[in-house]
Amino acid sequence: MTMKGLFKGWMERYFSDEEAVVLLIVLVLGFAAVICLGRMLAPFFTALVLAFLLEGVVAWLERRGLPRLLSVLVVFLIFLGALLALALVIMPLVWNQMVELVQEAPRMFASGQAWLDTLQSHYPTLITPDQVERWIATAGREATQLGQRALTLSLASLGNLLGVIVYLVLVPILVFFLLKDRERLTLFLLSLLPNKRVLMTRIWHEMDDQIANYIRGKAIEILIVGVVAFITFWAFGLPYSTLLALIVGLSVLVPYIGAAVATLPVAAVAGFHFGIGDQLAYVLLAYAVIQALDGNVLVPILFSEAVNLHPVSIILAVLFFGGIWGFWGVFFAIPLATLIKALVYAWPRGVRDPGLRSPPAEQ
Repeated sequence: MTMKGLFKGWMERYFSDEEAVVLLIVLVLGFAAVICLGRMLAPFFTALVLAFLLEGVVAWLERRGLPRLLSVLVVFLIFLGALLALALVIMPLVWNQMVELVQEAPRMFASGQAWLDTLQSHYPTLITPDQVERWIATAGREATQLGQRALTLSLASLGNLLGVIVYLVLVPILVFFLLKDRERLTLFLLSLLPNKRVLMTRIWHEMDDQIANYIRGKAIEILIVGVVAFITFWAFGLPYSTLLALIVGLSVLVPYIGAAVATLPVAAVAGFHFGIGDQLAYVLLAYAVIQALDGNVLVPILFSEAVNLHPVSIILAVLFFGGIWGFWGVFFAIPLATLIKALVYAWPRGVRDPGLRSPPAEQ
């Protein structure tokens, strides 16, 4: 069979259904809009995530007999209170600890240099003076670049103060109207699609539930891991407990990679504060227990209804979508990978193969 015949057969197999063509156009246009207009639409995406997060609470209040508008008002006022607490209490504390950590960095660097010299004197055959000098030079360059990035970030933050204020005003307004007019907005979007949309409706309902569950589950996971980490670090008397707990909490956004990255600042601060000894081992053991409980207990409970994805698929999704959309790509990597998997199994085929029409059963 010629290449032209193979391509024609492939097109007839996967695009003989007109709904499949429409769905492909919708997906291409959607991805193009996000890639080209993602920076401008960032406040809307932020509000959309928060609306998904709060919709479950609104629905719960509705099931208890409250009208939709009253439920939205109650949840929105709670959201505003949490936002003010975050802006006025937690973020200033985190910022102060970050400034203190940057100021403490030279002492930490000197302490690390002394520890390397001691290590080299105890094990001269394993670690040579040239290796120590190269490690110190590399660490010095990294510390200098980190300081420059922090200074650049602070100056850029001052310059973007107006943008932050716009976020603080626009996002709550968008959240309120996304919650209040959810049904109206959904019906408007559906009116733009063709009347025949059985496939799109099925995929939409599946992904709507999964994305909402994922966002709520991920928010709960960040809160639980962050609070437990803060209590643990505070109990051990570890400095910068709030900052480190925030890093550990946010690290769950990136599966597998985040936990490894968050280990570095925790180990560095604990090693500088306690030195090499039993106390450092206890802190690292407690941190390992937190990560183990998160991965083996908390994640299965919160995401038990999520579609099972292979770890390689998750890492590839994080790398790919994170490279395209940055933070939001990392945050939505798993839902987007789930969407691709759902499309692969639900896509109409000219040759009906029951084994390909639905995902395999969970083990």
